[in-house]
Amino acid sequence: MNYSEEKVIELFEKVIDYTFRDKKLIIQALSHSSYANEKKQPKNSNERLEFLGDSVLSIVVSDYLYKNLTNVAEGDLTKLRASLVCEKSLFDFAKQINLGNYILLGKGEDITGGRKRPSIVSDAFEAVIAAVYLDGGIDAARKHILRFIPTDPLNFTKHSFSDFKTFLQEVVQRNPEEKVEYILIGEEGPDHNKRFLVDVMLNSQVIGKGRGRSKKEAEQLAAKEALELMGYETE
Repeated sequence: MNYSEEKVIELFEKVIDYTFRDKKLIIQALSHSSYANEKKQPKNSNERLEFLGDSVLSIVVSDYLYKNLTNVAEGDLTKLRASLVCEKSLFDFAKQINLGNYILLGKGEDITGGRKRPSIVSDAFEAVIAAVYLDGGIDAARKHILRFIPTDPLNFTKHSFSDFKTFLQEVVQRNPEEKVEYILIGEEGPDHNKRFLVDVMLNSQVIGKGRGRSKKEAEQLAAKEALELMGYETE
């Protein structure tokens, strides 16, 4: 759907049950870079807000899990948080409010299905969080975020956690000087049945290997192996 900016504000405020004092914030939060570039205002895309929203989301979810799951160990809390803030989960949360309908896209991005692209929608979801935070503070952001968090996050994780790359990144980020990289080391098989071989590296040391039908699948499996070697349960 293509709405004017004024219509987007009117409809989206009702959807999220929040009225912005600064309407520019919600327009920026919903403005994909393709739209901002078409308007010749590249600095007004939602990329910076998405950066902030990612951090606000993490602290709110961490606080919620810490206070409500008092008998869960730190490693499992990390896994829970990773499952709740990964792209797949954010995309699912965003679908609850039909966020894709309200994103402001450039014509080309809109035509090619940008409204249903998980990366675009999940980034906009985080940008909206930042907009609410900047406009109404942490309490408003918390209220907005927690409407999406399942009442039984432990059960949610058992059924939805499969983003091992995100989980591994969460684990590694405890030590800011450490860096994770995924290296494609080879391909095997005919074109119609190709397999990709990937190593995941931590500070230039191999900590996991993956073999999959796509580079993404191989990376996920490499991250899964690395987590298992670190002692984390992945099943």
